[in-house]
Amino acid sequence: MKNKVLIFTIALSLAAASGCVTQKKYNALQEQYTASQSALAESRSDAKSLGGLLEQARRNNAELKEQYAALQRTLDQSIQTNQSGNVNISKLVDEINASNNYIKKLVDAKSKSDSLLMALSTRLTRSLDTSELKDVDIKVLKGVVYISLADNMLFKTGSYQISPSAMEILSKIAKIIKDYKSYDVLVEGNTDNVPISRTNIRNNWDLSALRASSVVQTLQDTFGVDPSRLTAGGRGEYNPIASNDTPEGRQLNRRTQIIITPSLDQFMDLIDKAPETGSK
Repeated sequence: MKNKVLIFTIALSLAAASGCVTQKKYNALQEQYTASQSALAESRSDAKSLGGLLEQARRNNAELKEQYAALQRTLDQSIQTNQSGNVNISKLVDEINASNNYIKKLVDAKSKSDSLLMALSTRLTRSLDTSELKDVDIKVLKGVVYISLADNMLFKTGSYQISPSAMEILSKIAKIIKDYKSYDVLVEGNTDNVPISRTNIRNNWDLSALRASSVVQTLQDTFGVDPSRLTAGGRGEYNPIASNDTPEGRQLNRRTQIIITPSLDQFMDLIDKAPETGSK
């Protein structure tokens, strides 16, 4: 563009100098020169603007690259966190499944035990005749069989010697106990609150414990129940089931209970095998 303007200027000067160009042509050439100068100025302005736009585009490109890098870092971190989260969730699911299986075993063991206790109670009830059932009360409460024997059926007043008439009932109870070998047996003596006056028995504590011991020894010695399954205990007058203010209430309180319970060994074994939870 510069060369063209220079040539045009030289030509215009030569024409003017030679006197061969009319005023009209001279003016036309002058206008062309002015237009060329304007075009040159505009061209320079456009070039400057384009340079600014190019620089701005370069800055925008740099910013986009930085934003892309930041997004990539965020994505990488998210993927890593998600993988770690998946591992933790999988571990938690495994622990929940193990706990559920453990609870199911406990429930199954409890259900089996309850079913056996109900069968034991039913067998014992059916083995007794109507007259014997009047002196024996059989209940299943909270996974335990309670056989309550009336005091006047087992013992004479103030005595801990078992009467001959009680042997038939104890023999039937012993047979059931021997059939259920995995169950423990607690024999518990209870009295009313009337003080006892015997030279060889100090108080109702002694009487209740001696009566329980007599039943345990009869089950062992006469009917062959394994003594390792037997426990004797006395509650004295401190576990009443009725008021001691009436003869009827005192009679109910004078009783011996044979309590049959599932062996805790199977439940303790399950507890020992309880699944361990992972560290947090």
